[in-house]
Amino acid sequence: MRLLVVEDDPMIGEDLEEGLRQENYAVDWVRDGDAAALALRQQVYDLLLLDLGLPGRSGREVLKAYRDQGGDIPALIISARDTPADRVMTLDAGADDYLIKPFDFAELMARIRALLRRRSGRRSATIVYGGLSLNPGTHEALFCDQPLNLSKREFALLLVLMDARGEVVSRGLLKEKLYDWDADIESNTVEVYIHALRRKLGRDFIKNVRGVGYKLTQTP
Repeated sequence: MRLLVVEDDPMIGEDLEEGLRQENYAVDWVRDGDAAALALRQQVYDLLLLDLGLPGRSGREVLKAYRDQGGDIPALIISARDTPADRVMTLDAGADDYLIKPFDFAELMARIRALLRRRSGRRSATIVYGGLSLNPGTHEALFCDQPLNLSKREFALLLVLMDARGEVVSRGLLKEKLYDWDADIESNTVEVYIHALRRKLGRDFIKNVRGVGYKLTQTP
């Protein structure tokens, strides 16, 4: 999953970037409203983490413009502005959740997971598909009721394919979901992880649709 963090405070931004990457998320971090608007136009994200007090256009302006243009990814506001009026105006501008600074990182992660669950239409914290079970909160994986040892990238790639519910996911989209723009990506990196997953799940669990991408072949 790929997140966009919009935060002008260097210390908070660095902490968020490092913490989210440790939780298996690909993270792009920008520091002002104009850069945020540009990133939202050019990249594919699963969630927006947005401060309100930004240089240039405000976070609320960025969010409203994004929603007016049809943008639909979840938006979680992180702000020191704690008045009811600020929260009401921002939620009415299109925010999905609002977290007041300073906040606990564990609570932030729980809110992110809840928003991603809602976006994919799930209620349970655990994703189940064809005998495979993943828990993004604990990073636990089970296959046919047996513990499954997955690397961070393998876990993240499976989450993307499982969220697609049997639909084909292009190789390009997998790269966009798994890597931020600072990552050094080799041309065959997706294929390497697919190969590793097939050794653990069985060759037929993930199908290569030639010229299109990959999908899970098992039933949900």
